[in-house]
Amino acid sequence: MVHSTRAALALAHLTETDPALGALALWCQHRDAPGGDTRTAGETIFYGPRFPLLSLPDQVGTAAHHVLHVALCHSDRAATMAQRFGAAFQEDLYNLAADGLVNDTLISAGLPVPRPAVRASELLSQTEKRVVSAAEALATWDADRLYLHLAARAPNRKGLSEDVRSYARSKGFNGDLDPSGHSSDGGDKPDEGEWRGRMVGALSAGRAAGTGIGALAVQIADIPTPRVPWELRLRRILAKATSQVPRQSHRRPASWWCAADDDARRHGRPAPVYAPGQARDGYRPRIVVGLDTSGSVADGPLHLFASEAGSIARRTGAEVQVLGFDTEVHTDMAMGPGGWDALLTSLLIQRGGGTDFRPVLSVAETYDPSLIVVLTDLDGPLGDAPKQPVLWAVPILPARLPSFGDLLDIGG
Repeated sequence: MVHSTRAALALAHLTETDPALGALALWCQHRDAPGGDTRTAGETIFYGPRFPLLSLPDQVGTAAHHVLHVALCHSDRAATMAQRFGAAFQEDLYNLAADGLVNDTLISAGLPVPRPAVRASELLSQTEKRVVSAAEALATWDADRLYLHLAARAPNRKGLSEDVRSYARSKGFNGDLDPSGHSSDGGDKPDEGEWRGRMVGALSAGRAAGTGIGALAVQIADIPTPRVPWELRLRRILAKATSQVPRQSHRRPASWWCAADDDARRHGRPAPVYAPGQARDGYRPRIVVGLDTSGSVADGPLHLFASEAGSIARRTGAEVQVLGFDTEVHTDMAMGPGGWDALLTSLLIQRGGGTDFRPVLSVAETYDPSLIVVLTDLDGPLGDAPKQPVLWAVPILPARLPSFGDLLDIGG
């Protein structure tokens, strides 16, 4: 196995400086790269030719930074986000969010970080228009949610918003994450469940030593947690709601009865008692999708949600009725498997205004659907529960749960 000679001294010092990161470094692959800056790809850290030219504290900080990238599965998670969002995925912005959380973790633990360094707490302070501490940023935000939060501010979901761009430029930000989801030397992509276990064990050891990231008195929300993608959960929910349960039909006999009747005729025995077969209803299931256009739902989740709804219509044959709304229903149209891009373009023009769920639920109820799905942030009066089941698809879980319906977190 080939190891990095450039990082040997820094990794030895890292073990002495922070037992938790030292333990995590043992699970990483360390390689010397022929060129370029130090980067992370999957479980491998590639140290560039300029790495040995850094001061020893900066070498230790750089190695610690990349060890956390690996342990938090940032490369693999970036690859997953790229797969979900396709051409709309912004690699540099995800890298910026991941770097900010890593640097806040290291700085909070008193570890050296090459300056200037981007910090999640500073990014959030700019976007939230209030002071956000490093402890709050680390305990509340993970890389996926922070990426979506920052992406929502970008004009037309392209590039960076001006304040984020200005901040990144002032810090000399340069991406150091390869969102390929695997090591470029052919290694397997990291398993989030395994790395969560390694993180918990390493933090426990660091806590016992009383130093480094293990001694942080704050929860790290970015620790990877294996989870079912919300698209898959939505798929299962909609498929279940639109599935047709076979019913008894006396218009067609059961297949076993046909065989028994044929056998009785050929052997001169009495015919068996007639047994009805199973038949599906001619009813075509219907889903009503309410799209909140008040401006609180980012374009990325909106497009991804619409894509999933279109694929469900294609696979299940269900009718999909789309209701665009804010305080009133302004769009009411039937949708097939295609045409979603044109619909979203027209809906995005109508962004703005408040939110009131009473009109949209009232209209949805008139269609007698199998399920009502509402994409929203749940910031508005709900009114009374309709007769049909309701699924609230939310980009960020609300502080207060709705009085009816089920929640689906589509923010990450």
